[in-house]
Amino acid sequence: MTGKSNTHLYLMCERYFIFEWLIMAAGMLGAYTLSLRGGVFCNAQTANVALMAVAFGKGSWKQGFYYLIPISAYTVGAVLSELLPKKVRHIHFLRWDTYLIGFEMITVFFIGWLPLSCPPQIAQVMINFICSMQYNTFRQAEGIPMATTFVTNHIRQFGVGVAEVLKKKDVRVLGRAMKHFRMILFFFAGGVIMTCACRVMSAYAIWLALIPMTIVFVFLAHADLSSEDLEQKPHGH
Repeated sequence: MTGKSNTHLYLMCERYFIFEWLIMAAGMLGAYTLSLRGGVFCNAQTANVALMAVAFGKGSWKQGFYYLIPISAYTVGAVLSELLPKKVRHIHFLRWDTYLIGFEMITVFFIGWLPLSCPPQIAQVMINFICSMQYNTFRQAEGIPMATTFVTNHIRQFGVGVAEVLKKKDVRVLGRAMKHFRMILFFFAGGVIMTCACRVMSAYAIWLALIPMTIVFVFLAHADLSSEDLEQKPHGH
């Protein structure tokens, strides 16, 4: 069985609509740092590694070593998101996934209070950190590997799905590809909304990301407190 009929097999943190709201929030965070906090994209680290390599190649050692800061923040986030879930399961109150979203909300709220005169690296590193933890925690949506902080693989998977349809002439294959396409759309929508908001709300605009995050937190917390086994691991972990 596939589709909606088997959603009961998955934890709330694996539901597809949860991933849609998360990637919308990620689109907002990416647009926020690009618009107001240094003009960089903090949701992933490929660009930082490339820029560090270019800086070293040019002999700009100070600039090159600077990129170790966001890369290290991202690495620490990944490490902690691997170590903390086991400890959280012993608390027997909420799942790790739920605590993480709560922590992200607190972080986002704090960033909104930082004046734009603050060094942009402060907000960048904080977003690097929470995006790394989220990326490593939310791995599969109803059995499909997905990312919730950037869209590179979603674009690839959509292209692969279209190719499969063209090869096999079976439109049913397109269903999985369309899920990836919708993730791209949610990320894009978040980016557009945040970019517009930055012009009006300035630093406070990041608080709009709390809307999709709150929706996710409510669904996760309700499931934790009512029906789900807190010891059960999500698929892909």
